[in-house]
Amino acid sequence: MIRDSIKAAQVAAMKSGDKARLAAVRLILAKLKDKDIELRTASSVPDDDVLVVDVLQKMVKQRRESIAMYEQGGRPELAAAEAAEVEVIEDFLPAQMGEDEVKAAIEAIKAEVGATSIKDMGKVVGALKAKHGSQIDMGKASALVKAALA
Repeated sequence: MIRDSIKAAQVAAMKSGDKARLAAVRLILAKLKDKDIELRTASSVPDDDVLVVDVLQKMVKQRRESIAMYEQGGRPELAAAEAAEVEVIEDFLPAQMGEDEVKAAIEAIKAEVGATSIKDMGKVVGALKAKHGSQIDMGKASALVKAALA
């Protein structure tokens, strides 16, 4: 389980004295705890690995947006700190599919759902997320789906 590897990384970072990695891992664990608390009242709880991947992907997205804003604002030291956190977070994410693999998956799903026009984009993106959600950056994938359906 991904959660167990994150906890093991916390212990390893404490033992090695890697303060930057320890801080990032603690941020991840805090976000996971927040999500667990949020889901206490939920009617259905997703599989733990799916939940962890979703939280990690959102954290990476937030940090990438922050990096862009820091670079625009002329704060490279803050952008570097965020980039270091992204590296730690990405260590726990499953391997991402390459662009060619994503395009092949989009074509397969397009044929499966019978998508022919841009009006079918929602169907294709939904099926893509259901099948490969943890292995694909959905922001980039939606642009590829749009290009494939145009």
